[in-house]
Amino acid sequence: MNFEEDIGNCADLVRRGDHDRFLAIMSAPVKERGALFVIFAFNLEVVRAPWVTKEPMISEMRLQWWIDSIDEIFEGNTIRKHEVITPLAKLIKQKNLPKQLFIELINARRWDIYKKPHDHAYAFDDYIMATSGNLMALACLAVGMPFSDINSAKEYGYGDGIARLFVAIPILEENNRYPLVNGTENAVSLLANTALNKMNSVVFSDKSAIPALRLAWLSKGILIKVQKNPKSVILGILYPSEFIKKLLLFSKVIKRTF
Repeated sequence: MNFEEDIGNCADLVRRGDHDRFLAIMSAPVKERGALFVIFAFNLEVVRAPWVTKEPMISEMRLQWWIDSIDEIFEGNTIRKHEVITPLAKLIKQKNLPKQLFIELINARRWDIYKKPHDHAYAFDDYIMATSGNLMALACLAVGMPFSDINSAKEYGYGDGIARLFVAIPILEENNRYPLVNGTENAVSLLANTALNKMNSVVFSDKSAIPALRLAWLSKGILIKVQKNPKSVILGILYPSEFIKKLLLFSKVIKRTF
């Protein structure tokens, strides 16, 4: 299997498992799409690991497989033949992506294995930053963002992660998962406000990260809606229609912004 086939497999994984991000990646310049498909195919595989079985030990083993695979890449060992790991290894070497961001992201997903709530707000923030924040930083670095902008990318990713969590809460609660430390309306509104402020206050040194940042094109609208009406989270009415989604994305592309 060659590199182009691996990229195609990653794109297909994202298309089938993360449709909104697939649309956003397809709006990026052609030269940036491959890197983004690899990063988000990796994320999709890691996100799924705790959910494919009800046996915690098997979920732990699946996540450990990803940690071992990342270790092998950075140690220069023989790379496992895998539709995501193989192109990811090449991307890591091309873009000099930091190992720490991958390991923190994978380890944070261990929380998803168990139904125990976060112990406190700091643990919750750490989880969002390690998962969504690190993911956004990796995506931005993969399309050429300077390393000096990592913290800005992580802050923006934090906001995106909170928005996506709000959307997922009805499904999570159906499965007896309660991710919010404080689910009162005031607390939810405040959390949305905090996340929105993070997204609005970040500064980047150039425009190189735009193709990656655009994958959060729906998040500010979701956060504004939750800020004004926290009940919208439980009601599951946060996502716009498919037509509005595409219209908003098209607007970002035309304006060359995120």
